[in-house]
Amino acid sequence: MKSVILSSVLPVAVAVAAPFGLVEKAFGAEPDKQFFQSVEGKWVGPGEIVAGKYKGTKFTCSFNGATPDGKTGMTLDGGCRVGMFTQKMSASVERKGRDGYKGNFMGGTAGSGLDIIGGNVVDAHKVVFTINRKQLRGVMQARIPDDNSMTVTVAVRVDEQLVPVIGMSLKRVDAVEVGSITPN
Repeated sequence: MKSVILSSVLPVAVAVAAPFGLVEKAFGAEPDKQFFQSVEGKWVGPGEIVAGKYKGTKFTCSFNGATPDGKTGMTLDGGCRVGMFTQKMSASVERKGRDGYKGNFMGGTAGSGLDIIGGNVVDAHKVVFTINRKQLRGVMQARIPDDNSMTVTVAVRVDEQLVPVIGMSLKRVDAVEVGSITPN
């Protein structure tokens, strides 16, 4: 069951936690920072494996998002549950100068996880990431359409096509919403 959990949520967590790829341009940093700041807080929600060996497996995840002081990037810590089994998940990504964004999930390929090797922040509401582990090549798209929801889709390359494998829908469960104003 542990391998089901790991194979189910490993790409999702990487995807949620791993923005990378653009060399900073004059205006390039602002959407990046806006996106990363919008990920700060607590997120929970269901996901499902939509293709492959474990198709139909449902799971629930909970993540705490944070941004590093003085750096562009983010860290997500938490876990995902399938049935009564829970797997701890952590991921981090930071801008590494001209090399763009780099990061890892669950220790990267040196451990039992994935490396974040490329991608970009499309705008303040959407990122696309490139993930890698041995022969596995894929992408993850995270979209934050409003302050309180995030959708994540993970796809892997099969031959020359990207095939969606995992879908996830997270909701913010913070006591204070992003951008909210405290009443007088």
